[in-house]
Amino acid sequence: MASFLVFFPTFFFLLLFFFLPRIASNAIICKPSSCDGNQNVPVQFPFRLKGSQARACGYDPGFDLSCDNKSRTILRLPNSGDIVVKHIDYLDQSIYIADPDNCFPRRIIQNFTASGSPFQIDYLYSLTFFNCSSSNAAIMFGYLQVDCLSGDDYIVWVIPTDYLDQASPLPVSCRANWTESFLSLRYGMVRLSWGEPRCGGCVARGGDCARENATSPDVGCFNVPSKLSNGGLPRSAKYGIIIGVGIPGLLCIIGLSCYLCGRIRVYRRRHQANMELTSIISPQQQSVFAMGLDGPTIESYPKTLLGESRRLPKPSDNTCPICLSEYQPKEELRTIPECNHYFHANCIDEWLKLNGTCPLCRNSPDGSALVTPSSTSSSSLSLASL
Repeated sequence: MASFLVFFPTFFFLLLFFFLPRIASNAIICKPSSCDGNQNVPVQFPFRLKGSQARACGYDPGFDLSCDNKSRTILRLPNSGDIVVKHIDYLDQSIYIADPDNCFPRRIIQNFTASGSPFQIDYLYSLTFFNCSSSNAAIMFGYLQVDCLSGDDYIVWVIPTDYLDQASPLPVSCRANWTESFLSLRYGMVRLSWGEPRCGGCVARGGDCARENATSPDVGCFNVPSKLSNGGLPRSAKYGIIIGVGIPGLLCIIGLSCYLCGRIRVYRRRHQANMELTSIISPQQQSVFAMGLDGPTIESYPKTLLGESRRLPKPSDNTCPICLSEYQPKEELRTIPECNHYFHANCIDEWLKLNGTCPLCRNSPDGSALVTPSSTSSSSLSLASL
């Protein structure tokens, strides 16, 4: 009991010390700055913008930012070079970065790392990259093309490694070049986070997180707005009530939050891989998924054996829209009844097994049109609908 009586006042004093607002005296509190002047990426503690803010405005050199000739905010990682900072979340203590050349897959293959910096990266899943000759690019079900890694005579495709057994077989000339542990990627941006200094709580309370003085490495929370200055109870009594009720509630919230975060993390790892993969290629690419048709339904679609004249009801339909080859005599064609479009029977059969819509007009078997994003290119539609 005696030890408890000694411990409790000390514990209570520490709680008051951390929860009561602190008044900035010699604290180094700097005004936010930015590269474009519009505060699109506001730079404040623990970061500092070189050339615009004093050295004491930042936590350490690892948080130094600069501006390039395009007014972009640049972070230099010791072992991965310059990257563009797109957004800084001071509450969550994370930043979102992009590649200056809009080709993060190349950075990943070149062993992109945040080592030597105060930031950490979350690895979520594995990707496999394939190098194929351009002649094999007509239909690659389940794969996405990486334009920034492709050349004139070859194309690089990528797919989550866990989905390889669900995709169509690759041509024999395609080979797997790389298998990489990939980063959490959303809309072409990678998320980095930092642990120290811990300023998220101060930001949540509306305070200023800053150095206690120009020469001290210690960090404090200053100028926290007081919402308890008016009322009938003394301020100290209000703080006592808040602490007495808030601590048990805070412990319950922390426990519940930890449980929910664990469940959410498991869910995200299972279900986000394919959604985030499309952001590797372009932030504007979208995906549309449709169910394929069963064998009897496909076989019910009429077939046509092409004669020597290669004459079709529509004279302009002399090329298969899927393989882009001209029809030859004695070849079997199949027609989709709802729209009367012709295709090689083998080509359209494989298509309909994976996607129940016409490749040309996007009509489903019941005749309803499938709406696709207008910003998606025609080549991306063929891949994203798988």
